[in-house]
Amino acid sequence: MERRDALKVMAAAAGLPILDQLTAGTLGAQATPAAHPTATPAGQQPSHPAAAPATGPRGTPSDPDLLHPKADWPRLLSASELATLSVLCDAIIPADEHSPSASTVGVPAYINQYVSAPYEGQQRDLIRIRGGLAWLNTESDRRFGRTFARLTAVERTQICDDICYLPKAKPEFQAAARFFDQVRDLTATGFYTTREGMADIKYVGNVALPKFEGPPPEVLRHIGL
Repeated sequence: MERRDALKVMAAAAGLPILDQLTAGTLGAQATPAAHPTATPAGQQPSHPAAAPATGPRGTPSDPDLLHPKADWPRLLSASELATLSVLCDAIIPADEHSPSASTVGVPAYINQYVSAPYEGQQRDLIRIRGGLAWLNTESDRRFGRTFARLTAVERTQICDDICYLPKAKPEFQAAARFFDQVRDLTATGFYTTREGMADIKYVGNVALPKFEGPPPEVLRHIGL
């Protein structure tokens, strides 16, 4: 099965040891100790818990003000990182006779927004994505003397083939394969939620039907019903 066809199936049915060490080390360094309670001044009674507000401060990431939203978070991937990411996204979902490539519909911008979000999970993902993009360029230079974006399609495929399937990746490519898995998941999510991606898999959602006839007979036979 072609890589693009496999992605269509997943979408229709329903993100280097050095990288791992970097992820764990950076998150550990960024961990914030629990705040200590402020001491009550002498002669004053401590505030009663009932006096505390029932909800958190409006307009924070954990308690957003949806009626008066603030500008969202800044994007953290650099221009050079986005250039490498765009080429990788297009290697995962290239243009064909039915639809454009992933970068054409803004998938790299979607991934940049996702990994730049001010939440612990996305901050961890940002570290892996940045480390993986750096690894791609280092590996490209080691093999071919050029950055990943300047490789030919055949050369890029050679590198991607080594990291595109984690269970069969060599030990030295295990962390890079985890990075590729995440980018592939994000690329498929971003692409197949656009108008062009939904048209590519012939998704017909949010359309009123005068009546529902049920699955076609051939589908029922296929699943044994």
